Amino acid sequence: MKQAGFPLGILLLFWVSYITDFSLVLLIKGGTLSGTDTYQSLVNKTFGFPGYLLLSVLQFLYPFIVDPENLFIGRHFIIVLTTIVFTLPLSLYRDIAKLGKISLISTVLTTVILGIAMARVISLGPHIPKTEDAWVFAKPNAIQAVGVMSFAFICHHNCFLVYGSLEERTVAKWSRIIHVSTLVSVLISILFATCGYLTFTGFTQGDLFENYCRNDDLVTFGRFCYGVTVILTYPIECFVTREVIANVFFGGNLSSVFHIIVTVVIITIATFVSLLIDCLGIVLELNGVLCAAPLIFIIPSACYLKLSEEPRTHSDKIMSCVMLPMGAVVMVVGFVMAVTNPQDCTHGQEMFYCFPDNVSLTNISVSRFQLTTQLSVLNISTFQ
Repeated sequence: MKQAGFPLGILLLFWVSYITDFSLVLLIKGGTLSGTDTYQSLVNKTFGFPGYLLLSVLQFLYPFIVDPENLFIGRHFIIVLTTIVFTLPLSLYRDIAKLGKISLISTVLTTVILGIAMARVISLGPHIPKTEDAWVFAKPNAIQAVGVMSFAFICHHNCFLVYGSLEERTVAKWSRIIHVSTLVSVLISILFATCGYLTFTGFTQGDLFENYCRNDDLVTFGRFCYGVTVILTYPIECFVTREVIANVFFGGNLSSVFHIIVTVVIITIATFVSLLIDCLGIVLELNGVLCAAPLIFIIPSACYLKLSEEPRTHSDKIMSCVMLPMGAVVMVVGFVMAVTNPQDCTHGQEMFYCFPDNVSLTNISVSRFQLTTQLSVLNISTFQ
């Protein structure tokens, strides 16, 4: 919302969700037309080995572009501990269907986090100054925002795995599931985006939780819930990465020993990356434009256009012809903007409104420059 402008941001969320819905159905249609049952085999049959290799790289990279003096409460220790105790054991499952109940828990926790964000709109929002450009219709970084939104909706890399776990595998049933799932997802996304932006407007961080104060116990509980959702959902991403390795290097099958070894290697590398990066915003942007955009916009459209024998005037073909160049624009322009103008990140520092004794919150039209200056002064005085 901060990058795109609040009204345009809402419209873009609906647009990205519609594209996601359409492209997920398109993938399964492409699989049916080509007689394939995986994303990789679909692209391999459509575009040969070069396309297969490109998709494998994108699917493999997607989970990796993610993100106190006391050692035992420090960020690094907690990440390593939870990875060993929770993430690794869950990632060792061989059947993705077994992760369904775990994902349900994650969904419930997401609802709890949303409730916390909604509560803070009422209790915290009125006390935070609104930036002067808070309600403009559109901002020049809208394409950059599409990359983040694409990250939020990407699930194409594991859609064939989920489709294969259905008892009744038909395009019609898959379409119904996707329509409902996408509708629920976009509603949750809009609520999150609206609550976050209404509370913090132009001060919204790439990681929304960085906007809240450290002494806010309710939000701290929300951070805990969010951490649990990451722990519970990452095994699905690991499942996809492991499948890519199995297909590329082991002919599609991993022995029990190699299954464990490959899983441990994937988790170790991903954990190492997360230890090095503490700013979620740039992670979401780069992942969105480099991986999510081609997986959502470009590849499903290209496969369907090449495989389908429908006339050019068919609605699916027209939509695919629109999606493909749009995806290319989002990927190229979004990457340039993400590198040259990354999202803000305070790296754990308190925001200025967390110091009520030092900052007056009565002026609700303070400019962004003035508040940034105040924040810098506060940081200097605090750490001195």
